[in-house]
Amino acid sequence: MAGFIVRNALRNKRRLALTVVSVALSLFLFTTLQTALRELTNPADTADSALRIITRHKVSLGNLLPERYTYRIRQIPGVAAVSRFMWFGGVYQDEAKFFPQFAVDADSVFNVFVEAKVDPAQVDAFIKEKTACIVGIKTMERFGWKIGDRITLKGKLWGCDPELVIRGVYREGIDQTNLFFHHDYFDELMNGLNKTGAFWIRVESGAALQSVISAIDDSFQNTDAETKTETERAFQLGFVSMLGNITLLISSICTVIVFTMILVTASTMSMAIRERMREIAVLKAMGFTARQVFGLILAESFGLALTGGLIGCVGARVLYGNLDIYKLTQGFFLKFEVTAHILAAGLLLAGLLGVASCLAPAWAGIRMSVVEGLKEVD
Repeated sequence: MAGFIVRNALRNKRRLALTVVSVALSLFLFTTLQTALRELTNPADTADSALRIITRHKVSLGNLLPERYTYRIRQIPGVAAVSRFMWFGGVYQDEAKFFPQFAVDADSVFNVFVEAKVDPAQVDAFIKEKTACIVGIKTMERFGWKIGDRITLKGKLWGCDPELVIRGVYREGIDQTNLFFHHDYFDELMNGLNKTGAFWIRVESGAALQSVISAIDDSFQNTDAETKTETERAFQLGFVSMLGNITLLISSICTVIVFTMILVTASTMSMAIRERMREIAVLKAMGFTARQVFGLILAESFGLALTGGLIGCVGARVLYGNLDIYKLTQGFFLKFEVTAHILAAGLLLAGLLGVASCLAPAWAGIRMSVVEGLKEVD
């Protein structure tokens, strides 16, 4: 029976190849979109990042906070480390070469980001030199920088152009693309701005997390710059929400993809069964039951869809597993992992597609009488 099914499937090799390729490309796109949605709505989390919180202005990120808040935050029980964080958003050479840049407290930033691995001697050099900076390994490799190189960031949001010298490189951690330079140097270039965009804070333990969040916001309640403190994960998801209802958009596209796949596969099976009406009639005349005939058609359709699914889904996992997605997306995605859950969902979809697409044509073939089948083909 297996050989009979395979020979039927290979009868029109061109049509078979085109259908398998169509299903494979559709499921490749489906897998890609589902992975993109996961990366956007489910930011990477570690035990260290779970202990970080961010304090920003209650109104919006566009409103700045007084730098003096630093001292009060440090006095709150449960706070292990705090650093000012100012998004600089400068341009290096041209706007296409984007990477994140932050003005921070040099002496405490790596007490907040404890998972980042950097040579203590480089940290010491970074702290001592006002114009020094430390860069993530991915950005270092992207631009071919090395320790001691001098770079200039042209300010777009701020009216200054920091001239920096690279004194260190950090590895590991969730995001290895940032550039950190002295907040004091930024203040000097801005003629004593004395404000910052946010405070990144590491809490001593998970048990103290909520109490620290409440204590910080309570401390600055009814001031001219009230705060909103949230976990790192909530802060990241807030940025994603600015893109709009990305979940609805991607889900809508995936629905269209699934519907298109059903049409393509059902059309292929309809043509294949229509061409074999006489054979189906002969099988029924030989004693094959309706269930057996349906099983033959289902096996062919299921095999066709699953083959396309394996090529598309497994191909996506292999491809993205061997690509430097950070370079490919210019830093928009830090990683792009096709998880086992997404892979299983794609293959399950392929299997359901194979079943759904053969129901109508198989039912038509089963209902047809032996005499009608022989007459129609002849």
